[in-house]
Order: sequence, then structure tokens, then C-alpha cells
Amino acid sequence: MKNALIATLSTHERALLTHLTKPYEALKEATKLEDATIVKTLLSLETKGFLTLSTTKTMHITTGVNGIRYARTGLPERKLLSALKPHHPLPISEAQKASGLSENELKVALGILKGKAFISLDQGAILLTASPAECIKKTFEEQLLEKLPTTKESLSPEMLHALQAVQKRKDIIEMQEKTERTYTLTQLGKELAGTKIESEVLEEVTPELIRNWQGAKQFRAYDLSLPVAPIIGGKKHFVTEAIEKAVRIWTDMGFTEMTGTLIDSEFWVFDALYTPQDHPGREMQDTFFLPLQFPLPETKLVKRVQQAHEQGIGGSTGWQYTWSAKKAQQGVLRTHTTSLSARTLASLDSTKLPAKYFAIGKVFRNETVDWSHGFEFYQTEGIVVDERATFRHLLGYLTEFYKKMGFEKIKFVPSFFPYTEPSVEIHVWHQGKKQWLELGGAGIFRPEVSIALLGKPIPILAWGQGFDRIIMDAYKITDLRDMYRNNLKQMRAMPRGGNNG
Repeated sequence: MKNALIATLSTHERALLTHLTKPYEALKEATKLEDATIVKTLLSLETKGFLTLSTTKTMHITTGVNGIRYARTGLPERKLLSALKPHHPLPISEAQKASGLSENELKVALGILKGKAFISLDQGAILLTASPAECIKKTFEEQLLEKLPTTKESLSPEMLHALQAVQKRKDIIEMQEKTERTYTLTQLGKELAGTKIESEVLEEVTPELIRNWQGAKQFRAYDLSLPVAPIIGGKKHFVTEAIEKAVRIWTDMGFTEMTGTLIDSEFWVFDALYTPQDHPGREMQDTFFLPLQFPLPETKLVKRVQQAHEQGIGGSTGWQYTWSAKKAQQGVLRTHTTSLSARTLASLDSTKLPAKYFAIGKVFRNETVDWSHGFEFYQTEGIVVDERATFRHLLGYLTEFYKKMGFEKIKFVPSFFPYTEPSVEIHVWHQGKKQWLELGGAGIFRPEVSIALLGKPIPILAWGQGFDRIIMDAYKITDLRDMYRNNLKQMRAMPRGGNNG
């Protein structure tokens, strides 16, 4: 049994075993191995039953540059204290000269002595309030300096408090964590420690070894039952996987993907979607405005959008205000992917219908970050342009999508959006938070949108959903912020395709 175990030893283990009668500190000189190699080899010998390795971390405290000087001349607060006399206020303007301190040292000394209630400040003068006995007694900070060098673990609670105070001051102390290792031999280790073992064993087969093989050396034996480190291969981020899954769902349902820029003009983000220019959603608390101006699209389209806002179009009365072309040119980070729908509709050939489009992309809003909100997040967008489309078709598309994404409990709640009528919000049940979670809005584009963009009134089903919240439920994430922490352990543990399949 012992010989079989020896046969499994690597070259480093055999070399180290010869010197295990020596303390840890002597191993580096004896073996000529690096520290990291020694530690790794000792851990391997521990798993094979030769020894028990112990590691202790200690915080060592030494004096810094200022600490060396203050140990010799006294801390600034001691110098100021020595310059004060009972019942004789010292003007602050004279304190620096009387104490021999620099301007910064005087400020520090004043703060410390006032914090200890040794002095008070009154009408620009320093008054000593401590008793003679208190003034003579060494402070904990002074006692700490006298103890250095020392370790943090050896300090009393009073000295630890003084350490916290001194750490805030410049270059008085220096702290360094040191790792100390020791090992204790087992019975097996005691039997073999110091034994000279053939150290040159073959650990791998190479083409050169085969060509020059003479059969003289011994191969190292391997125990195939020993546990090995897991091999972690590369995998896609779970957010990427979820996006690809949603893309497959939409394309399988016959939709064509829309893409576009993250930065766009207010014309496409708001105006083309019949959102009035004084709408609260366009203000700074929601939108990130950029110092950019974009050119407006072709004149006919702009005139139809302007008419929709000012007088109305398709029978409506509009918003009854003077529409500003300059404001429509303002650059913004898109607040929704519906700007892609607007651009797509404006370039759509109305003779080639019906048509279905979708998009998945990032949008930006000036939100307060919490477990369910972020200032940037993914949204999935969709439009269906079909003269026969109805509201029931809209609910059917959304229900089918969410079922394929793994949701069973969904509900539609009536709502209001400036550019759709009728409108609904989509809610899904969040099992972790035990509450309904709103994922976005949907509806049928108003004539002010469809006529302005297409030139004629055609039913357009539209929706925009918060996709990050869909990912949260699929992967059982209870905090939106966890999706973007880049936690490798979390990402490796995520099941492919999420918990909903």
C-alpha cells in the first residue's frame, strides 16, 4: 500500500518529501522551488495523507514616515497640548508658532483634542479644559506608537480603537497582511519524511520520449479515482441566450426583425408617435437628451406629423398647439424601441401587406435603479400591419409569445398610451416577489400615427415589452441588477434556456 502511494508522487512531491523534517521556512532554500509551487505541492501531499497544512494570516503594523518622526518628537496633539496653559486662552493665530506645528498639523491637532474634550474653542482662542492629570497621561494613540511593530491580532480593544483613528492619518502607520504556514506530519508522513526517493519519474509521454526510449525510467502512477478540478467550458451569457430564444419565437411566428441606432431624434422617438411636445414623458426626468441635432425626413411625412399634432388628422382634433420642427430635431437616447416601428412604417410599401415586424434592443430612461428598474434595459417591440387585424389578434400574438417564453399566468389590463387606442398593459405573475409584474404596453396605433406614417388609415397592432423582466422570471432572478453584475459563478450556474425551458 505504501509503495503504491509512493508511486503516485510527482517529481515535486518526491523532492519535498525528502525535506519535510525541516520547518516550512526552510523548504524554499532546501528545494529551490517557488513559494506557489511549495504550497501547491504541500496541498497535494495533504490530500494523500502525508501531512496537515495550516495557514494563518496576520496583519503586521509598523511605523510609517510620519510615525517615525512623531515617535521621536511627539504627535501634533501632544505638541499643541504642551503649548497650552490652564486658564490662559491661546489665540488660534498664535498657536502654530507656539506649538511648532505646520498649518495642516495644527488643524489635525485641534480636531483631535476637541474630539477628546481636552480643549474648547471660544472667540478665536483655544482654552484648555482637561485636568493636569489627563494632560500628562499618554493617549491610546501614543501608547500604540510605542508598541510598534506589532500585530493587529495582539491589540486590546482600546488599542484597536486607537488603530482606527491613526489609520485615517497620513503615513503614521503601515499595515501589511502576512501569511504564515506550518504543517504537521501524519504517521505516514513521519515514516517517509527525510527518505531519499527516486525523484525523476516520467509524468507524460512525448514524441521525443518515444523516439529515445531506453526503458530505464519509471512512469508515475495515477489514481484515476481521485477528484479533479471541474473543466468549465465557454458558454453564452444567459441574457444573450434569452434574446436569441425570443428572436427564434418571433421569426417562427413569421415576423421580420427591425434594427436601428440607439441614438435618434425626438421626431422618431416621440413626434411620429403622436406624443405631444409638452408631454411629461419627454422631460428630463425620463429622457436622456444629447447635444445633437438630426435632419428631419422628407417634407410630406413631416407635414402630416405636424398636421396630426396641430389640427389633427383622420377625423381627430390634434393637440391644438404650435408644433416645433427644431424640437423634433433634438437628439436623444431612445426611450423605447417603438422608434424602430415608426421608421419601418414610414418606409413601408403599403401595397405589400400584410406585414409583421419585431425588434429586441436596448432603451434608456432616467429611472431610479431598484430590483425591478434600471436606467438601461432591453425591450421587445412588435407591429402587425394588416387591414383585417383586430384587437383579438393583438392579444393572441402576445399570449402565444409569452407562452413560448414559459409564462402561464398573464393578464391584460386596460391602460392609456398617447399613440394607441384601445391600449392595454401586459402583466405576468412574479413567483419570487409574489406579485403581478407589469411588462409593457400594447394597443392599436391611432389614426394620427398610421395615417401620418403610411399615408392612409390601416390597422396596426403594436406592443413594446420590458424584456429584462421576462429574463428575470425565466432565470428565477429576483433583482434586475444581478443580470449585469458579470458574476462568473452565477453565469456558470445558469441553466441553458432558463428555468422555463
